[in-house]
Amino acid sequence: MSTSLERKWYAAVASLENCVSCGEFGVQVSHSNQGRGMGQKAPPWETAALCPREHYEVDNGKEMSQLERRAFHDRMIVRTHSALIRAGKLKLV
Repeated sequence: MSTSLERKWYAAVASLENCVSCGEFGVQVSHSNQGRGMGQKAPPWETAALCPREHYEVDNGKEMSQLERRAFHDRMIVRTHSALIRAGKLKLV
């Protein structure tokens, strides 16, 4: 179950129109899977706005090692935070 603030975060990430990796239109909210088991989700702030192809690659792809996929996803989380700030959806106080 998620809180109201968590749902707002997910909605803000989902509202970003373009993938923070490749720029393709249409995003999915991609959760970090580091330190998580089946059915466990990372905190909302550990999500990235990725297109379906990039989301699949980071979760299941064979092009990168697990370590490379995790490092890539971490970079995409930072890019997502930056995109949220630029869009005025995340305000630093």
